[in-house]
Amino acid sequence: MIYLDSAATTFQKPPAVRAAVQQALVSLSSPGRGSYPAAAKAAEVAFACRSELAELFHLDNPERVVFTMNATHALNIAIKSLVPRGGRVVISGYEHNAVTRPLAALGAECVVAAAPLFQPEAVVEAFAACITPGTNAVICNHISNVFGFIQPVEAIAALCRERGVPFIIDASQSAGVLPLDMTALGAAFIAMPGHKGLYGPQGTGVLLCGEGQETTTLLEGGTGSYSVQQEMPDFLPDRLEAGTHNMPGISGLLAGVRYVRSRGVGTIFRREKNLAFMMSKELRKTNGVQVFSLSDMKAQSGVLSVIPTGKDVESFGAELEKYGVAVRAGIHCAPLAHKSAGTLETGTLRFSFSDFNTPEEVWHTLRIFRRCLA
Repeated sequence: MIYLDSAATTFQKPPAVRAAVQQALVSLSSPGRGSYPAAAKAAEVAFACRSELAELFHLDNPERVVFTMNATHALNIAIKSLVPRGGRVVISGYEHNAVTRPLAALGAECVVAAAPLFQPEAVVEAFAACITPGTNAVICNHISNVFGFIQPVEAIAALCRERGVPFIIDASQSAGVLPLDMTALGAAFIAMPGHKGLYGPQGTGVLLCGEGQETTTLLEGGTGSYSVQQEMPDFLPDRLEAGTHNMPGISGLLAGVRYVRSRGVGTIFRREKNLAFMMSKELRKTNGVQVFSLSDMKAQSGVLSVIPTGKDVESFGAELEKYGVAVRAGIHCAPLAHKSAGTLETGTLRFSFSDFNTPEEVWHTLRIFRRCLA
C-alpha cells in the first residue's frame, strides 16, 4: 500500500513508537496511583513526555502540557474555557469541524475572517478587520487540513496580543512539521493530536496552556491528587486530566516526539513539501485535473488537494484504492474550508505526505492516477 493520508493519521510510525507501546503494556501502571515500581515508572514516562513536548514547543513549564484523547478533545477544552454561551469568536475561513461544531453548540457568533487560498497577507488583513471590542477569542488553524494552506499565525498572534484577545491555535497539521513557539506567540492555548505529525498512536492529543490561563473542565473524576475534595484540583495538569491515563499511548507519543526532535522539524517539513511539490508539478501537466496550489507551492505544506474534472472525487479515490493507493476524498470534516475555496459541492481528493513517503511512491501514484483518469 502507498499511504498518502497522513493528514488524517501518520500510519507509518517509527519502530521505536511500536516498541514503546508494547513495552508500556507490560511495565507501566498508572501515574499518581501508587509508589510501587510500575506506577513510579509510569509517572516518569508521563513527565518525560510532557518535558519533551514543552521543549519542542518552547513552553517553560511542563505541567502546562495536558494530555488529551485527540486534538478535538483539546480544542473543546480550549474553546469552552474562553467562549461563553452566545459569545463572539473570530475564526479563519479554513477551520475544521473540531472548531466550528463546539462553537455551534455554544450558540456562538462566529465571524469568519474570509480570505483567498494561499494569500497570507489577505488573511492578516481579514483578521485585523474582524477582531473588534467584545471578541471573546480568536481561533485559527496553522495549516488547513484540506489544502495545506499555511496560515500566518505569528501575525495573527501579534494582533491578538495588541488587542488583548485570547488566541487558540489549532496545530493539528503543523505540530511536528512547522516551528511553534508557545512563549513567543503568547497564545492562550495550542491544541494538537499525537497521531499525526508527532508520530504517536491514535488516542493521544495535547493541549498547551498559556501561563496563568484559566481552564474549564470537560470531565471530572479521579486525578490521584486532592482526593478528599469534590472539586477538581485548581492546578495543571491534574485539573484537566480526570481518570486513568493512556500510558501505552503516552509512551508511544514520547517515542514519536523524540523521533521528530532527532530528525528535525525543518527536515521533515522539507521532505513532505518536496513530495507534494513533485505531485503538484506533474498533475499540472495532466489534462483534466484542477490542482489547488500555486506553481511554487508558496504558503503550502505537504498537503495537496485536487479535483479530477468531471469525476466524482469519492469514486475516484475508491479507484485509486483498488490499485493500492490510500488517499482521502470528500469534505474532510471541514465544510467551511470548502466553502471558502468554492469546492463545497464537489469536495476534493487529498494527498498528504509524511516523513516515510518516497519519490518512487509519488511517481507510481502518478501513473495510477493517470490510468484512472483515462
